[in-house]
Amino acid sequence: MALLQVENMGHNFGGLRAVDGYNLEIDPGQIRGLIGPNGAGKSTVFNLITGIYQPTDGRVLLEGENLVGLPPHQIAGRGLGRTFQNLALWRHMSVVEHVNMAQSSQLGYGLLGALFGTPNRLRREREIEELSRHLLGVFGVGHLADQIVVNLPYGAQRRVEMARALATHPKVLFLDEPTAGMNPEELIQMMEIIRTVHREFRPAIFLIEHRLKFVMELCEQIQCLVFGQVIAEGNPDEIQKNPKVIEAYLGDERVD
Repeated sequence: MALLQVENMGHNFGGLRAVDGYNLEIDPGQIRGLIGPNGAGKSTVFNLITGIYQPTDGRVLLEGENLVGLPPHQIAGRGLGRTFQNLALWRHMSVVEHVNMAQSSQLGYGLLGALFGTPNRLRREREIEELSRHLLGVFGVGHLADQIVVNLPYGAQRRVEMARALATHPKVLFLDEPTAGMNPEELIQMMEIIRTVHREFRPAIFLIEHRLKFVMELCEQIQCLVFGQVIAEGNPDEIQKNPKVIEAYLGDERVD
């Protein structure tokens, strides 16, 4: 059985069929990509799987458990961590506080510890802080841990959001356009960061990205979505050569 299975998922926005008959299987440790033109429904697919929207029909199974109907925080707690196309950060919190907050469901010291500062609480808070700073170091922003997040450049804020998502210990890490707003040098750095995250923490990764070279180099399997429907699926070589993808997404150019 796949780690994550999406079966015939669909969603209506009023009279618009935004996603139709969507299927997906992600195996443990796999890196998959989702591409498609603007407005194809890619972020909607992410929002449906992670509980931001509720599917009109279909099932989302994580290790055999149907997640449809659960609120986003419970889905995250079961192992689906994610970033957003538009940054979702608290403007006046520090960088490290963002990552600490992501681990709040794992505190484990109960009401007594919260009220009286027990040794168990102090130990857990120290462990959480250490993990947060380690994750920030993995994403190359450890030196900014005590800065207010709103003061960081956009690319650094994007890395903070990714560190926060990883702090939830996801079984599947959803990355919605992780290189948005980055220059070519930052893009190369992000590719190496994702490889490091995959190697060190071993989550499955599912990413949306407009930079096709980035997707082709990172992903084992890729789907192309157009008007809410998958028109092609395969490995990078198959996707680059698929006539439907070339016509609908790549124009007359193939990805080198």
